[in-house]
Amino acid sequence: MTTGQERVESVVRTIAETCVANETYFGDLDSVVGDGDFGYSLARGFENVLAGWDAYDRSDAGTFLQKVAVTMSGRIGGTSGPIWGTAFLRAAGVVKGKDAVSGDDLVAMLRAAVEGIKARGGAEVGEKTLLDALVPMTDTIEARLAAGDDADAVAKAAATTARAAAEATKELQARRGRASYTGERSIGSVDPGAVAVAVLAERVAETW
Repeated sequence: MTTGQERVESVVRTIAETCVANETYFGDLDSVVGDGDFGYSLARGFENVLAGWDAYDRSDAGTFLQKVAVTMSGRIGGTSGPIWGTAFLRAAGVVKGKDAVSGDDLVAMLRAAVEGIKARGGAEVGEKTLLDALVPMTDTIEARLAAGDDADAVAKAAATTARAAAEATKELQARRGRASYTGERSIGSVDPGAVAVAVLAERVAETW
């Protein structure tokens, strides 16, 4: 197992444990204008990821992520399963068969995940979804890597950007998901998916 692959596994485990720990928080955010099941769905999906952790094929980082994606897609209810599962699957495709995972690979994985989410959910940036935090965060990672920052600085910058972008979703009107049914009433509250991205980015930066 390469150092890059170990890092991928560490990040995925951090994401899984953080989603389980924040089930109530994410659910409360979703209940403001949504159906309130976001936290529950993520927690159940990632509990299954953790339950099967030791059995996943670790031939390479891509194979590992593919196994995570299959678990996510098959074990999460509602729209979260297909969307998060697709994100992991697209990211897996970028590093399938690779012996190492570089910073450029990370950016490519995130870009692939974004395109997968767009394709699966039909959303674009500005429609009050997790993309409104994920895309700016990815842009920051790419820019900081290009500037030559070390991994710790990149992770911290990514978390800062994700948090600011998530908070900015208060000003947006939801155009996708259950929240879109509330129209202008969705303005003034943050998007739970975007906040989840921020929380995860912050936790990854803390544990890096």
